[in-house]
Amino acid sequence: MRVAGGGVKVLVGIDIGGTKTAVALGAPSRSSPGIAEGLSLIERSAFPTDTRAPWREHIRRIIDSIRALMARVGAQPSEILGMGVSCGGPLDSRAGLILSPPNLPGWDRVPITASLAAALGAPAFLQNDANACALAEWLYGAGRGCRNMVFLTFGTGMGAGLILDGRLYEGANDLAGEVGHVRLAEDGPEGYGKKGSFEGFCSGGGIANLAQAVVAEALARGERVSFCPDEAAIPSVTAQAVGEAAASGDPLAREILAASGRSLGRGLAMLIDVLNPERIVIGSIYVRCREFLQRTMEQEIRREALPLAAAVCTVVPAALGEQIGDYASLAVAARGLSGGTE
Repeated sequence: MRVAGGGVKVLVGIDIGGTKTAVALGAPSRSSPGIAEGLSLIERSAFPTDTRAPWREHIRRIIDSIRALMARVGAQPSEILGMGVSCGGPLDSRAGLILSPPNLPGWDRVPITASLAAALGAPAFLQNDANACALAEWLYGAGRGCRNMVFLTFGTGMGAGLILDGRLYEGANDLAGEVGHVRLAEDGPEGYGKKGSFEGFCSGGGIANLAQAVVAEALARGERVSFCPDEAAIPSVTAQAVGEAAASGDPLAREILAASGRSLGRGLAMLIDVLNPERIVIGSIYVRCREFLQRTMEQEIRREALPLAAAVCTVVPAALGEQIGDYASLAVAARGLSGGTE
């Protein structure tokens, strides 16, 4: 798609992950460039994140990718309205600094927004990935029309982005929404460095750990496990393997996901009681495995949450699918241009 001519302005989104970095171009509404209406994804590209290379080299590659995408659609860098960066934390969004995320070793106090702005002559804004995805689902996806919404990642890890009273809530130092660190049980699979944590029960790594323990017990009893033929294969059991086995009808895989669903419901009940949201949007594994998680999740919400708070809250899968990373980084740009007023 070519956007040259007609004075079209372009938003740029950069989604930086530990294994992949994606760059996307979006065309906002001509009349309201800082809000949701009319945003369309124009073009994107992606390349591996080389964590062995210096961060400056990676930023240069991001800048080169932006220029290449702009040329591909027939636009000039001067037509960039603003840029948004979505990246795993910790970070300082106000200062535009990435502060040594676990998946980006050596990225200590990286001035990502200043580097992009200096190279391309447009303002740049930064948010952690959970907040960015919350903005995307709120502005463009399953959370549209809400004033109080929680987004849960439920992917490699478990984190939350909070939309409270019609605004993104970031906390005192960008650490609001770290629900994965909350302990749900005294013992259990480990996540976020803590056994029995929300992330331990409800994340890709957590489900894998839970599955490996359950499978070891089943094999020790002499039972056959369709997705793990023997004890030597236990360390290779993944959440994806469990999900695929559950979809094929494997009862043990479904039991594992039902257990994760119970913990999910427990965590959601806490969020419902504390935040009183009207909608909780859950991404990644919940989208793919909803049919095996939902029943036990809802049972726990009914058992644990205040009835009046639970009655006004719906739990839904994320709507943006595989494009959520692109829309998330573009949403950061749109919010930044609006002055953070949503």
